[in-house]
Amino acid sequence: MESLKTKKQRRIVVPKKKKAKKKLYFDMDVQDAIVRYNALDPDENQAERNKIYGEEIHTAFDKLCENIINTFKFEYFDDVYVDVKHEVLAFLVMNMHKYDHTKGSKAFSYFSVVAKNYLILHNNANYKKYKKHTGIEILNSKSIGNSKENYFIEFTDEIIDYFENNINRLFKNKRDIDVAYAIVELMKRRDDIENFNKKALYVLIREMTNIETSYITKVVNVFKKEYKWLVNEFETKGIIEDKKNKFFD
Repeated sequence: MESLKTKKQRRIVVPKKKKAKKKLYFDMDVQDAIVRYNALDPDENQAERNKIYGEEIHTAFDKLCENIINTFKFEYFDDVYVDVKHEVLAFLVMNMHKYDHTKGSKAFSYFSVVAKNYLILHNNANYKKYKKHTGIEILNSKSIGNSKENYFIEFTDEIIDYFENNINRLFKNKRDIDVAYAIVELMKRRDDIENFNKKALYVLIREMTNIETSYITKVVNVFKKEYKWLVNEFETKGIIEDKKNKFFD
């Protein structure tokens, strides 16, 4: 009679089949298609551009718009869901030429931000119209509040990235560079700072750098000048893609 050990040795182990990874709907193939689409001259190669868009880009854009709308639940649109999705999709297509893969941003992230900020801006504008026409002081502020919060979080993250990548271009001496990095660090730690008034922030920067207030003000003024351009860049494009500000080139 076979021992239990022998039976275990003779047992055939069938390897488990690995589950195939689910293909992403917006992957690098889509990004490559967008790059090829943008590289073609619209006057000379419109037929080829249309083919690339229809076969390789449209489905990804359509799904991206659907996911953004369903995730953020924008409430202040008069149009039905399908019309809103087509409106956002058309906006992405019209702005496809602005995407530049050489600047390091992934197409999925870039167009997600563009779609989201387009919806936020229009959602907020529609909210103001509703409020004006109905005379109601408070409608459903939850959605509009969340939209604004997401917008400002995204914008703050963008300007932090911008300043961090451009400090050495904007400032030349070590003192100013130290102050600039201190300001960016405080922006990163904004959730941990209880007192956000100007005086308190200057005190924190002085403690971090041991530099006099007058020099801190000088750096802050440069940030302010950049900030005005950054706001316009973000509101018109939905992303801060230009890393060289015209004021300082």
